Amino acid sequence: MIAHHVLFWLKADTTDEQKVAFRNSLQTLENIEVVKSFYVGVPAPIERAVVDTTYTFSLLILFEDLAAHDVYQVHPLHKAFLDEFRIYFEKVVIYDAA
Repeated sequence: MIAHHVLFWLKADTTDEQKVAFRNSLQTLENIEVVKSFYVGVPAPIERAVVDTTYTFSLLILFEDLAAHDVYQVHPLHKAFLDEFRIYFEKVVIYDAA
């Protein structure tokens, strides 16, 4: 399995409507055939020194293997999301675990 965890920090001037559109577009990625498990979330209201709650959205996708991850990276839905919404990124951090 490959766990693909993406944290998005959106620019400070991103409107609520743009955030809704961003999240809706993230949700479309669940329809990519190689996705085994999928979750989009926002920071949980947990206050501990080791918990980072500064990001805007979290995307967690599980793939069967590295080949499936590679299919996802070039899939038209993934490319469409990036093409339309990367302008809102202030910062993105990705953790891939095998």
